[in-house]
This record gives sequence, C-alpha cells and structure tokens, in this order.
Amino acid sequence: MLHYPDIDPVAFVIGPLAVHWYGLMYLLGFIAGWALARWRASRPGSAWTAEMVDDVVFYCVIGVIAGGRLGYMLFYGFDQILANPLNLLKVWEGGMSFHGGLIGVLLSMWLFARKHGMRFFQVSDFVAPLIPPGLLAGRIGNFINGELWGHPTTLPWGMRLPCDRFPDVCAGLPPDAQWSVPLHASQLYEATLEGLVLFVLLWAFSSRPRPMMAVSGMFLLLYGLFRFSVEFVRMPDAHIGYLAFDWLTMGQLLTIPMLVVGLVLLLLAYARSGAQSGAGRSA
Repeated sequence: MLHYPDIDPVAFVIGPLAVHWYGLMYLLGFIAGWALARWRASRPGSAWTAEMVDDVVFYCVIGVIAGGRLGYMLFYGFDQILANPLNLLKVWEGGMSFHGGLIGVLLSMWLFARKHGMRFFQVSDFVAPLIPPGLLAGRIGNFINGELWGHPTTLPWGMRLPCDRFPDVCAGLPPDAQWSVPLHASQLYEATLEGLVLFVLLWAFSSRPRPMMAVSGMFLLLYGLFRFSVEFVRMPDAHIGYLAFDWLTMGQLLTIPMLVVGLVLLLLAYARSGAQSGAGRSA
C-alpha cells in the first residue's frame, strides 16, 4: 500500500500572501494550453494568428475561473453560499467544477467567435485539444489539497492518509490510529485519464483534417466516458451523497449530457462530411 505524501497546500509565502499549489496548478494549465495553441497556430495552413491565440486564451481563462467557481458553488456547495456569500470568492481553498468551467468556456468561445466573425465550432475545435493539460494540472492540485478521495480499496496502489490531517476519513478507526484504510486516489485516476490520456488521443485525432464539430464531439465523448467511469470509485460529496440507485453521483448526472451531445456532434459532423463528399462526386 502507498502512503500519502503529506504536501503542504501552501507552496510559498510572500509577506501576507500565501500562494497555494492549487492556484499554481491552474496557472500551469493555462500556460500549457497557451503554448500549445501558439505552436498549433504557427503550423502551415493555420487560420489562427498569435494575437488570436492570446485573445481566445484570455477569454477562456476568465470563463474557466468564473464558470468553474460559480458552477461548483451552485452544484456542490450551495449551502456555503447561503452560509456566507463571500465563500464564492475563496478559490484558493479549492472547489472548482469542471462542468461549470465548461459552461464558462463555451460562453467565452461564443463571444470570441462573434467578435472575430468565426463559426462557434471553428473556435471550439481549435480549443478542445488544449483543455486536457489544464485538467491534468487541476487534478494534481486536488491531490495536493487532499480532496476528492475515492472509496476504500484492497488494491496494492490504495493510498493511506494521515489521520491527523484527514480525521474524517479515519472516523470509526481506533483513536490512536495514525493512518486511514487504503483509498482510491481518484484524483490521480482523473489526472491520468482526463488529462494525459485524453490529451494524447485528442491531440492525435485533431492533428489530421476532421469535419467541423468532430474534434469538439470527440472531446465531450471521451471526457464523459472517463469522468463517468472514475465516479464509480470516487466518493460522492458528503453533503449530497448518491442521487439514485446507490451509485449515481452528481458528477455522473452532469456528465450524461456531455456523452449525448458529444456523440450527436460526431454523428452530425461525419454525416455532413459524407453528404458533401457524395454531392461532390455526383457533380
């Protein structure tokens, strides 16, 4: 079994300012997405300029932060807003919803497309492969924060947590227990699947010409499959629990529309591409 490396969530302190690893991970994700976008825009045949990349990344950063935090508080922490509305601003304590961030990014891309006279899916197909590195960094931030743990497990990679830092996961153990029972490190599962694996698959898929909407649809479908699967071993939020069937979580419920929309976009993209190819041959 593995033991949790008890990392201080605060990376460093500058005077009264405490800089958290969680925030640094998001910054790293934004920088990685920007660098990849600049590289892709520089490739021969790209319709994107460096200035357009800077612009769309700025729009998306605002969408991720505002949408992610608002989505988390509405979907998972509405009681915290009722207790103190200022909790909405405490991003450094953790608590960002991917689904809320996605809504924020969709709105940001729509505004960007409107400003530049582009189609929405021209923008979303370009942006989609840039998202997984941010998801990877964000999940590592969750791991350092010590949040979003999975169910107990007997698998050899199960992780024991120190009871002095995580008393909730040690509830029911003897008072002198120093370590919890082994748990699934579901944050690292998500970092691997939604971050690394999704990036490799989506980057390879988008590196060849694809019909419009196909890259966006593939992103939604793959992310949905990975997130839905990991939720089976991830503990539901304590104040929400399971929504139905003793296994359906809020994360799975919010992911189902992504699976449906992703599949529909892929089918439409290739159906339209096939129809256009058929029309070209008949002409």
